[in-house]
Amino acid sequence: MWIDIEAQADDIDELIELVDGLGLDALAVRDTVEDLDLPKVDDFGSSILVILHALADEDVVTNELDCFLTDRHLVTIRQFHSAAVDALWAGVQRRVELASGGADELLARLADVTTRRLIAVLDVFDDRSEHLVDLALRADPLFLGEITAIRSDLSTLRRAIYPQREVLDILRRTSSPLVSESGRRRFSDVFDVAFRASGGVEEARSALAETLDAYRGAEARQATEVTKVLTVYAAIMLPLSLIAGFFGMNFSNLPLVGRDGGWIVVAGFMAVIAIVSLGVFISVGWTRRPSGRAAGAALGRGLVEAARTPAQLVGAVYEISTMPLRSTASARRPRPRAAPGDEDR
Repeated sequence: MWIDIEAQADDIDELIELVDGLGLDALAVRDTVEDLDLPKVDDFGSSILVILHALADEDVVTNELDCFLTDRHLVTIRQFHSAAVDALWAGVQRRVELASGGADELLARLADVTTRRLIAVLDVFDDRSEHLVDLALRADPLFLGEITAIRSDLSTLRRAIYPQREVLDILRRTSSPLVSESGRRRFSDVFDVAFRASGGVEEARSALAETLDAYRGAEARQATEVTKVLTVYAAIMLPLSLIAGFFGMNFSNLPLVGRDGGWIVVAGFMAVIAIVSLGVFISVGWTRRPSGRAAGAALGRGLVEAARTPAQLVGAVYEISTMPLRSTASARRPRPRAAPGDEDR
């Protein structure tokens, strides 16, 4: 018999009364609605308490699912709606063979559903990895918010998968008479799933680190391009400024000063120098022939960064000297739920 109970802390008395006579530890039953625990296994002899963490419906958060196993009963107690419980119940109604075996095999199937729903988060990450790489290579400002949210989701997943893997390892090796040989084989299969899930989490974290390095490289490349444009403009303007400074000296006998067309000669000479300098830079590959809009945008970014740098330095020094350390967290986007077919497996 499978007894599924959704209860809150206010329902503790009714909960104790409901499970009375099933041989469950009263303190453990009370803790199911009063405390929050990581996945673990407690063997009370006549019953086994198995705490699993199941993925919530919308956000990447896990909810506690307390499972009491006896020789003839599986009692699940939860405080929140569980899509894993609903998926297994719906599967049992469609396929009667899913209810075959004892309560231990039913618990193994429930652990299988909860673990595979955690893997669904990794599948969503795989689908979004190309989008993240595209943002990183373009040094898109939205990238930092995206990667912060995903890293938070993976950390939540990691905190649930590793203890749950240890729980399944204990159950597949247990000598308790409440777990049959077929039950241990099923728990061993679920352990393999959890082991692959933990490896997938580490691979996802490594992929995020590589993507972050790519973003930093793209950002540095953009900064280099801006600096290169500013350097080219400065190198072109330097001889022109020298000529303007030369003819701006307060001497009466400077060449071309007394002629009406002197400024035309000097301006033409300055234009020739500017064109020749730009041609030299293009020929050696220091710059290319960008469109006017692209050149203006690059120059504009460079001027903005040059103007902001002193203010940022002063602000950083002031903030470090006067403010405590702070941490920020970006809002996570809701992740797509796993397909019904994935939940039933």
